Amino acid sequence: MIRFLAHRGHWEAAEERNTSAALRRAFVGGFGVETDVRDHCGELVIAHDKPNGTELSFADFLGLLPSDVPADALPLAINVKADGLAADVATAMSGRPAGSWFAFDMSVPDLLAYVRIGLPAYTRVSEYETDPVALEACRGIWVDAFNRDWMDFARLHAFLDRGKGIALVSPELHRRDPQDFWDKLRSDGLWRRSGVFLCTDFPTKAQTFFGL
Repeated sequence: MIRFLAHRGHWEAAEERNTSAALRRAFVGGFGVETDVRDHCGELVIAHDKPNGTELSFADFLGLLPSDVPADALPLAINVKADGLAADVATAMSGRPAGSWFAFDMSVPDLLAYVRIGLPAYTRVSEYETDPVALEACRGIWVDAFNRDWMDFARLHAFLDRGKGIALVSPELHRRDPQDFWDKLRSDGLWRRSGVFLCTDFPTKAQTFFGL
């Protein structure tokens, strides 16, 4: 059954994105989270853009996870925004089961570094990247759609059949109405399969729409 990743947390206003309030709200609501990681002065921090030193530390972000909930109940999608962080990410995530998180969006050389040391990594496809790099070595695929809803559901089913997870980027992340895509996703039945994530700005709305 589909699982939801709250994009930069469950925020109520744009300025809340990637803040402790939005991230905590997502966890309290039972949602997984997609968030952004960079480094600042030798420390991992939560930052989509160039950090300035005011960001939430990655360690404090992990500290927001409730201790009384199984790790795999609140999956984490770590959008890696800078190269060379594989060892630091490995250290920070060493206490979490591999099935409870994945890293994605690294450059190809950096993706291979994550794979090489055994970290759960997702490769990616989009309308501009039709063939996923290092698919066999990766646990899944980040499926993006920057300018149009191009997604081939038959191909997505085929990825799942090969044992790969898929994380779908909902259209509102690129400022498009998600309703048509959500309708297609529900009618196709892909959402009923295990290993499917939907990264969305509207986790509560999505949960209601899919009846979960």
